[in-house]
Amino acid sequence: MRCKIRSLILGLSLASLTAFSANAQEMVLVNGIEATRVVIGPATSPLAKIIKSGLRDDYYGAKAGSRVWTNAQGLYYFYGARNFEPLWLEDNGDKVAFSQKALGILSLFEKADAEGLRPADYLTPALNIDAAQNDPQLLAQVETAFSDAAILYAKHASGGRILPGAVSSSITLRPTRVDLAKLRVDLVSAKDPAQLLQNMHPTHVEFKALRAELAKKMTGPEIDQIIVPDGKLMKVGKSDPRMPILRERLQIELLDPSSEFIFDQAAVDAVKDFQTSIGLIADGVIGPATVAALNGAHGASVEDIVANMERWRWMPKNLGDFHVFVNIPEFRLQVRKSGVVQHATRVVVGKPKHKTPVFSDEIEHVVVNPYWNVPYSIATKELLPSANGNPGYFDARNYELLAGGKVINASSVDWANINPKKPPFRIRQRPGRGNALGTIKFLFPNQHSVYLHDTPSKSLFGRTYRAFSHGCVRVHNPLEFANALLRYEPSLDLKKIKGMMGGSEKWNNLGDHIPVHLAYFTLRIGDDGTVRSYGDVYGHHKKLLSLLNS
Repeated sequence: MRCKIRSLILGLSLASLTAFSANAQEMVLVNGIEATRVVIGPATSPLAKIIKSGLRDDYYGAKAGSRVWTNAQGLYYFYGARNFEPLWLEDNGDKVAFSQKALGILSLFEKADAEGLRPADYLTPALNIDAAQNDPQLLAQVETAFSDAAILYAKHASGGRILPGAVSSSITLRPTRVDLAKLRVDLVSAKDPAQLLQNMHPTHVEFKALRAELAKKMTGPEIDQIIVPDGKLMKVGKSDPRMPILRERLQIELLDPSSEFIFDQAAVDAVKDFQTSIGLIADGVIGPATVAALNGAHGASVEDIVANMERWRWMPKNLGDFHVFVNIPEFRLQVRKSGVVQHATRVVVGKPKHKTPVFSDEIEHVVVNPYWNVPYSIATKELLPSANGNPGYFDARNYELLAGGKVINASSVDWANINPKKPPFRIRQRPGRGNALGTIKFLFPNQHSVYLHDTPSKSLFGRTYRAFSHGCVRVHNPLEFANALLRYEPSLDLKKIKGMMGGSEKWNNLGDHIPVHLAYFTLRIGDDGTVRSYGDVYGHHKKLLSLLNS
């Protein structure tokens, strides 16, 4: 029997398999229209016939249009183009074994944890070639299972294990999808298919830094990390049971044992020094952002690193040579050019109940003296209840009502019969003093109707925790941001922007759209290798950890 099995796969080579791939598709004319026809080669060897039978059953047994059906169809065509002969198995003299190229991929599977993936997802029992010896049916299953595992690794490496929407509906990033048909052909033709799969991991600088930090965590000595629990704000003079932990963490000497739990001036000074050292606002108060920074300053956990690597897999492969990057948990915006930060500033993001969405787009317009078109939710849940039928409420706050595209007088509305949940008008705030958007906004039309903008509420930028908006991103010093943003825009600059201020709304269309990324990273590593952790302001990190560990 062993000789028979060896004969089934003896003589197969990359050259012969590549020759089969050339016959996978051919161009034909159908009623004068050029079309592609899939060509399935005949299965001639016993093992090839078994492979064909199994793949055919999977293909025709799946529900048409389903993910399982699509994958089964791809594998059927893939092997059909090669007469259903095996790709990953070969004769090594006394038994059927994995080819050298397959062994390279197996090594990649074994080291998947170093990439933030799970080896067990790919090294499944279906790849047990020893148990399949002398059984052509089982060998055929090993062959196709190996192709499935390689494809799954490629999907995970390129786009992540978890769908962004499974974490939150407010995350609408679209991870790179693997072209399965191309991948299968590339796996056949590549001199080193393991390297082909390795190259599918993100190449972002921060992803690589996280991978290096993961390697240190996995191979280096275990560090006994002091964790400061979450809790209420810690302010001078207040008592808090976490004070002994904080003193140990920041090495604050306790001079008066009776004040063991008091957040005293020595603690304030130590906290300010720590906040200054990592770029936080040095207010001497311990809130969520400072707690996260304290717990991450000595390196995050393996799970935290893996979760942030997963989020990088969701990001566009190319962020743009010149782009805007907003990290929501960091409450910070950066303008980058060729990997170098040209401008950075504080931002205010959405409250937890009004989450700033996570997605990528392009800034297309800069609007000076903007109207604020009040979102329906704010109009119905906040403004109309506050107005309570008083038409003077709107004019006093520089609002106007519109119906049918025309401004209407609030006094003409029959307020007694208005359904506040379904008003027959919309509300907008005129440009000028007190406008919620300030003097300028930066638009990237999107499904969430959010954007970057100025704000009259400047005091919030002085806080460490800055999640206070209804979802849009408020920018500190917006004119400085505009100056950095328009650096390469030939038709618009800061001088022109300033000349437009005051008066009516003025739109400016950018000649070159600028990529903008609203991201959610709770862990970042600086150019100097410093690990910085940020609070999980929306709970996205906690949810992702749960999904990754399930």
